[in-house]
Amino acid sequence: MKKVLKRGLTLTFIALGLLGCSSEEDTIVMSPLPIVKSQFTPKILWTASVGDGVGHYFSKLTPVYAYNKVFVASRDGEVKALDPETGKTLWEVDLGEDEPARLSGGLSALYDKVYVGSENGQVYALSAEDGSLVWQQDIEGEVLAKPLADENLVMFNTAKGSLVALKQESGEQAWVINNEVPNLTLRGDSSPTSISGGVFWGMSNGRLAAALIQKGQLLWQQPIGTPKGSTEIDRLVDVDASPLIIGSSLYTVGINGQLVAIDLRSGAPMWKRAYSSATDLATDGSKLFVVTDQDHLTGVDVRSGTKLWENDELQYRQLSEPAVIHNYLVVGDNEGYLHWIDRNTGAFVAQQLIGDDDDGIAVAPIQLDDGFIVITREGEIKKMQIPEGS
Repeated sequence: MKKVLKRGLTLTFIALGLLGCSSEEDTIVMSPLPIVKSQFTPKILWTASVGDGVGHYFSKLTPVYAYNKVFVASRDGEVKALDPETGKTLWEVDLGEDEPARLSGGLSALYDKVYVGSENGQVYALSAEDGSLVWQQDIEGEVLAKPLADENLVMFNTAKGSLVALKQESGEQAWVINNEVPNLTLRGDSSPTSISGGVFWGMSNGRLAAALIQKGQLLWQQPIGTPKGSTEIDRLVDVDASPLIIGSSLYTVGINGQLVAIDLRSGAPMWKRAYSSATDLATDGSKLFVVTDQDHLTGVDVRSGTKLWENDELQYRQLSEPAVIHNYLVVGDNEGYLHWIDRNTGAFVAQQLIGDDDDGIAVAPIQLDDGFIVITREGEIKKMQIPEGS
């Protein structure tokens, strides 16, 4: 099925998440569904649901597996813990009883708590055991990215350009690092990443930042993209991908910028390659997997940045972040298909429709010990399993 979309709508919803571009009359054509001879069909072990999902809103409400539970949430405020073996609801809470919750940033789980943030600038810590509210805090700015919990702090990167650290026991603010935000930015933010007492995150001004977690002291900023061009859209340089750490190296990518490898010890770039993306990277340890702003999939060598393969057959199909599941690279699209790809060649291996047609997939599947979890935009959750030998 071929879909033709207005350029403004496509950039808003597919690649850039921009506002105010609907006057553009150029069209972008979503690639038709590739014809794939599937080598296997994952088995559905159970199904469940959570509220009305996220609908067609921008959202990165990714399920999380911790404490032998699968935690899921919907934009309207429903949060659930599911039994990973049966899909049975262990507990559920509604954070939107008094007003629309507009949950959008999460989920994270650590310190026996589940953390989630909202477009309302409210952040929550729930008991992982029973879902009871441990604390709730207001912070300045929308929370669109998954928070980071480390060193007894929970860190939220906000749309106002602030990285806010709260004490995990009480929600009391420990520190905040503020940065200027350009007039025009993408819809979305980078989820922070940490290692060895340092926190790393991307910013809307095209830079990657590093700070000490305990002190909230900014250590360095590294430019990932430099504004170029004559229009504000051309000059977008947001770094919305979450930094990815492999060993002593950090990798990140920006819109209209570069895919960059950075030495964590010195903060100096090791190599840079021209890629434009606002989507999280994935890795199998030897390769990086990139979803570009045109929804091209690319495999890149982590040591040199050399392109190993590229697959452009899913162009503008509004892909989720990539995930490595067993021996495959997996992405979902906005028509509700999962695409299974050979990590070494970029060739399609299998394809499967999840849920009803056009019930899209906004976030990557997550892997469990005995299968994987996928959630659709309408809140349908499935635990699935690849046949043995696949």
